[in-house]
Amino acid sequence: MSIVTNMKIEHAALYVTDLEAARNFFIKYFGAIAGEKYHNAATGFTSYFLSFGEGARLEIMNRPGLPDSPQISLGYSHIAFSVGGKDCVDTLAERLATDGFKVCPPRITGDGYYEAVVMFDGSAVEITE
Repeated sequence: MSIVTNMKIEHAALYVTDLEAARNFFIKYFGAIAGEKYHNAATGFTSYFLSFGEGARLEIMNRPGLPDSPQISLGYSHIAFSVGGKDCVDTLAERLATDGFKVCPPRITGDGYYEAVVMFDGSAVEITE
């Protein structure tokens, strides 16, 4: 039993190969508001914190030496964005597909979610009601 009350997810973090492309992706398709770019001159690490209205933020990160192709590992699996209804899921999935992203079409999952999944920079982004 946890002794901490009012627990919430503060942010999720995601390493990406192209920080600016990732920033623009989440702004354009998910309405993110980007904070100031952080840069650690000693390590070359850079990041943005992205806000989406209410709820947790997303930190997108990059550093020198990241591989050009994503590798499967324990850790990040996906991020799910609730967009407000089935019609919104359909509209956003269609827009992403039209813009050239690999989209698994909307469906009802085994646990009852209506979702589509778009692949971005080797990571899955779920779009739910």
